[in-house]
Amino acid sequence: MPSNESRRVSDLGTLKAFGHPLRMKLYRALYIARQATASQLAEQVDEAVSLVSYHLRKLADHGLIEEAEREGADGRERWWQPASKGLRFHDEDFSDAPEKAATHTAVSRLSFDQHAEMYRRHLDAHRSWPPQWRRAAFGSEYLARLTAGELAALEREMDALVKRYEEQGRTREEAGDTADRENVALHLYGFPFRT
Repeated sequence: MPSNESRRVSDLGTLKAFGHPLRMKLYRALYIARQATASQLAEQVDEAVSLVSYHLRKLADHGLIEEAEREGADGRERWWQPASKGLRFHDEDFSDAPEKAATHTAVSRLSFDQHAEMYRRHLDAHRSWPPQWRRAAFGSEYLARLTAGELAALEREMDALVKRYEEQGRTREEAGDTADRENVALHLYGFPFRT
């Protein structure tokens, strides 16, 4: 049974296991689906089932996903689910050795590249969405003068807000409110910069 808490990834082995482009996509797809088979995920990421199965097992080896218990499943295919409510990566867990720091940076860059690619695909296809979705979608940049403590507090407040909406949406969907419900990506970055 998955944990209701997000998992803090703090070891290099798990970071490296997650830091593969296909594994990141599979984790994201599985997080959205909540439970899926390798065949279902292979269709979503346009890869061979055998390759997807291999990468799912690697994610499971590091406790990032787990087998899902399915009532009435015939047992011919394994069902998978995320092992936690999400993943968190903190710089301080990987800053004590050059290899750790470099791997953390590489995984962060890969994650950002995938986020940017998702947004590019949205921009390329945004005219195909109904008007209410085109009006609701947004891109914003906020430039503020904050202390490190204020930025950390802002992140905690935004995290709580997004989690509240995510839980609200899941609860309503489970109750049958599925009309006009879509997957929504929200990518936020807060970082210091100098001009």
